[in-house]
Amino acid sequence: MKQAVIFDLDGTLSDSIASIKYCGDRAIAPFGYGPFPESDYKYFIGDGAANLVRRALTASGDAELVHFDEAFELYKKYFAEDCMYQVRPYDGIPELLEALKERGIRIAVLSNKPHDQAVDVVESLFGKGYFDVIQGQREGVPIKPDPGGVFAILEEFSLTAEDILYLGDTATDMKTGKSAGAFTLGALWGFRDRRELEESHADAVIGSPPELLEYI
Repeated sequence: MKQAVIFDLDGTLSDSIASIKYCGDRAIAPFGYGPFPESDYKYFIGDGAANLVRRALTASGDAELVHFDEAFELYKKYFAEDCMYQVRPYDGIPELLEALKERGIRIAVLSNKPHDQAVDVVESLFGKGYFDVIQGQREGVPIKPDPGGVFAILEEFSLTAEDILYLGDTATDMKTGKSAGAFTLGALWGFRDRRELEESHADAVIGSPPELLEYI
């Protein structure tokens, strides 16, 4: 039996694409760029806020990233203010988390979202102290797909990779979980498709949150 589950945040626990688009579009608008549809932002995200801004600028035609510094500062400002804009948990997630807690399984979040906003989103959706660990992007700490974040959570839990499930919705997540040696599940309700998850060597792909319980 698994003893803990590590969750990605955006596209896995929270449907947050509206907030990311809202902040991203405003960050690039002063330079005459955007807006982009949510479908594009689903591919801009996944590797941290800086890479999101780089991808949005590149898609706008700023291949040399001339406006990166200014746009990135704007994005951080707007996202600090509006990270909860139209954000909600996916259907079935609250029930899944309650089922895990009833079984005594610990739960953690590992996100490339800036740490303060990751904490804000998780605590706003689920309550303060509900998750055992919340870990977002911090200065000087490698972002996913580096497995260091998984290892840090394992150390805090005094567990090994064999003791956990890792759930995420992108190739970055699959690479993170696999690199850490964890059983890695792909979430089909998130921002990417089955092909990406399978090509990234997910151990299994699930179509709804309750299916995770089959792997505990």
